[in-house]
Amino acid sequence: MSLLHQLRRAPSTLFPACRVSHSVKRVARALSSNAGPSDAAARSRARPRVVFSGIQPTGIPHLGNLLGALLNWVKLQRDAAPEDQLIYSIVGWHALTLPQDPKALSAARSDMLAVLLAVGLDPKRSIIFHQDENLHHAELAWILNCITPMGKLKRMTTWKSRLAASRNARDDSEVDESLLNAGLFTYPVLQAADILAYRATHVPVGEDQQQHIELCRDLAESFNRTYKGKRPLFPLPQHVITSSCRVLSLKDPSSKMSKSSPDLNSRILLTDTTAQVRSKIRGAVTDSILGITYDPAARPGAANLLSILAACTGEEVTVLAERYADKGHGQLKADVAEAVEELIKGPRAEFERLKGEKEYLASVAKEGAEKARQLSEVTIREVRARIGLV
Repeated sequence: MSLLHQLRRAPSTLFPACRVSHSVKRVARALSSNAGPSDAAARSRARPRVVFSGIQPTGIPHLGNLLGALLNWVKLQRDAAPEDQLIYSIVGWHALTLPQDPKALSAARSDMLAVLLAVGLDPKRSIIFHQDENLHHAELAWILNCITPMGKLKRMTTWKSRLAASRNARDDSEVDESLLNAGLFTYPVLQAADILAYRATHVPVGEDQQQHIELCRDLAESFNRTYKGKRPLFPLPQHVITSSCRVLSLKDPSSKMSKSSPDLNSRILLTDTTAQVRSKIRGAVTDSILGITYDPAARPGAANLLSILAACTGEEVTVLAERYADKGHGQLKADVAEAVEELIKGPRAEFERLKGEKEYLASVAKEGAEKARQLSEVTIREVRARIGLV
């Protein structure tokens, strides 16, 4: 049964996982493939997994965010062993590395929490909290900054990508380095602190964040080596690549779908109506070649639509390409619009319901922050003891 049919039968609060190039099944395999025996008995004796990931509160998620991250988080929650810990954070401090409107950021924090609940994250199973409500992140980030070589940070490339995206530049070469602030330059260290505060063992991230996970591992190893104890304090977290499928702009399929693009029709948001979804897909850039083929280099527009349809239905993109080989772009766009609408309509309705329940959202955030602080307090106490701040 295709995911499209499953979605029609699913409760509105559930957001079933999609299949992309790196499927969520692969994510689950990666989570269960820690070095050592893989049989059930051995796994039950192994150290429980601690999964950590975060998302910035910078607006309503678009289709790329949903397919690339949030769907996988829900899948991880559903498939995790009972003893595994799942920690998901709304990382407001990271958002501050680029200019923000204070009122808009405050609203976005609340909206992002509602989104996470709407797509199916369960606060009774996963710890869901605002990063800025746990000061241990900032304290550990400063301590890690003090052992981070400048050379390692200079080799990080993602700050250029973030600046480029914020200014709608086509590539990193157009970025003016005078716009770089210290927070953006060192944010990979804060990201490492986010992870290590909970001694996370697995971090689901996109491929563009893999470099940061390597830095996190380096810092964990450096701390363990510099401040020895009876046993190493920090595990070396494994990155779990959640997706290599890039959902591209509907108007410029040479670039990723982005919230910062000035063209609202370039992206599909969780809150888009049925009519808006259809209109945006109908207006997606394609080409004048007859028939449909999957050729990302020569036909990026058609390839992007096929990739979106594959992600929504759980089918292989090459199989879909064969099915649409003798059809036109109009038919493909109509089917993509239907699949996307089926995917988002449940979470969209749930988000609209939840975002007005301010007291409930505040209680979820408060409870999540308390749980997070309880976990990180154990870590930060040990860190202080090892470095001499006791």
